[in-house]
Amino acid sequence: MRLEKITPENYQAALALSVRPDQEDLVAPVVKSLAEAYVFPEHAWPRLIYDGDRLVGFLMAFLDIPWGRSHDDLRSGLWRLNIAADAQRSGYGRFAVEAVCAEIGAHGGTRAYVTWEPGPGGPEKFYLKLGFRPTGEQSGGETVGVLDL
Repeated sequence: MRLEKITPENYQAALALSVRPDQEDLVAPVVKSLAEAYVFPEHAWPRLIYDGDRLVGFLMAFLDIPWGRSHDDLRSGLWRLNIAADAQRSGYGRFAVEAVCAEIGAHGGTRAYVTWEPGPGGPEKFYLKLGFRPTGEQSGGETVGVLDL
């Protein structure tokens, strides 16, 4: 498994990446993430996840984003994770989270944050299994989790 930058050669494949139909309301499509990365280039870290030559997912980290009302609270974490419908439950999500945590650590970060849509079918169990714990905060109606690195 490896991460690759989005390039003119692979962006169309990135846009075609889709999660399972029952997950479409839980995660934004890749095209929205790439638009956000364009608007916030100093904070966004988008990457494609490959297994050999096969595109299996997309992730986007956020690095040092001012959080809440205080601009002194800078946070980094996993902004978006889309694993292709036919590639789920194969370890790619875990690989993606570990890669984001490594990138945050390389930038001197000591915590990784993530948000998830609460409710049935959501990724809460996945993130809790990886060691994230709810902070008690909400962001846009989503649960905020943190992992100490």
